[in-house]
Amino acid sequence: MPLHRGTDRANGVSDLPEKDRAELRRLSLNPFFGEADPVSEMVSAPPTHRLPDTPTPPHTAYQLIHDELMLDGNSRLNLATFVTTWMEPEAGTLMAECLDKNMIDKDEYPRTAELERRCVVMLADLWNAPDPMGALGCSTTGSSEACMLAALALKRRWAKRNAARYPATARPNLVMGVNVQVCWEKFCAFWEVEPRFVPMEGDRFHIDPRAAADLCDEDTIGVVAVMGSTFDGSYEPVAEVCAALDALQARTGLDIPVHVDGASGGMVAPFLDPDLVWDFRQPRVASINTSGHKYGLVYPGVGWVLWRSSAELPEELVFRVNYLGGDMPTFALNFSRPGAQVVAQYYTFLRLGKEGYRAVQQTARDIATRLSGRIAKLGDFRLLTRGDQLPVFAFTTAPGVTNFDVFDVSRRLREHGWLVPAYTFPAHREDLSVLRVVCRNGFSADLAALLVADLRRLLPELRAQDHPLNRDKEAATGFHH
Repeated sequence: MPLHRGTDRANGVSDLPEKDRAELRRLSLNPFFGEADPVSEMVSAPPTHRLPDTPTPPHTAYQLIHDELMLDGNSRLNLATFVTTWMEPEAGTLMAECLDKNMIDKDEYPRTAELERRCVVMLADLWNAPDPMGALGCSTTGSSEACMLAALALKRRWAKRNAARYPATARPNLVMGVNVQVCWEKFCAFWEVEPRFVPMEGDRFHIDPRAAADLCDEDTIGVVAVMGSTFDGSYEPVAEVCAALDALQARTGLDIPVHVDGASGGMVAPFLDPDLVWDFRQPRVASINTSGHKYGLVYPGVGWVLWRSSAELPEELVFRVNYLGGDMPTFALNFSRPGAQVVAQYYTFLRLGKEGYRAVQQTARDIATRLSGRIAKLGDFRLLTRGDQLPVFAFTTAPGVTNFDVFDVSRRLREHGWLVPAYTFPAHREDLSVLRVVCRNGFSADLAALLVADLRRLLPELRAQDHPLNRDKEAATGFHH
């Protein structure tokens, strides 16, 4: 979550005299919002940076907030986010019915707890755990928390193996590609683990298996492989990473586990790439996470993390609560949160099944590959990826295009309502700036055609520019969703 400061300079009123601010608050309220008639009741909009002195009628509070939120972007046209922006009305109804259920109160809401358990077992089966009924896992608020939990388990297992050296002399490290989501950097900062990054090189935009193995030593708690890089939508080669670590173990005896960050690909690959061996079929894969609110097709926020077996999750990290006279293990950073998203995940699993998920994800991939192909044919852009792994693709300006850059394109598309992020790649490829399009359920072929049509309309003006507009590249639009 971003940090927020109290002063809202964006509203343009912070420097006004109090008299003028009071007049603005009066004029901010539509007279029709009054309880009885347009000339009575409410005489001034409530303050926005302190609690109002008196209550506000419910319909007035709703309308004031509703009107301000109209200035947000349209979530369905947000091609930056991986997060689900459409669900069926029935799912919304179920979620509304469960908003008041605290997920942590498993004794009080045993059926909600049971639905969470069923989801864990379903995912364990989907990811080919040796014993799905014996696999351990839990729901989280999203993949960031799930990654933290998986990394904590890796660190604790390493600490137990190195009890004589840690924490006195040994400092643990975690190996990953420089393309990982920011939550992995947060983990290393919060839990005092040295991050070791495999840089990008040339046209390789994710981890290199041999380079990852070369960074490992006796203090490595694990290697992270990403099924679906947020930078370009590509799968990292999990099997090759495991093979490189197998060879390392044969040479040195070091047994380094792998965690698969399947935030997006964990709910795509099982349905569209069933022969790709990236999951618990790889003996070295100790844990996997995914975001239920991404290609799991549930509104935010819900994530999942699973371990191959109890051996991969140290017992001292698991807290146990009484569950209908039984034993319910829990392991999470957060405590209270609504059960609505977990219920919605079970609804979606039940509603779609494997064939339904396959149809939804295949449609998204087909739209992505067709859209990327149409953009490539415009002649002004070069594709980095096509959307044939995750339904996500990245592209940059073609060689020889000097009149505009990707930041100009992003800005102009925003004028048409499209939110398409432009950003610069990390270390060793900072020279590369790209646009990225995420195709999700709800982004139809018709919407894709409209995007191409708008792109065609703005290209003549972009081509007519003398040069790219000056822009602070540090202010590039965000994309880690």
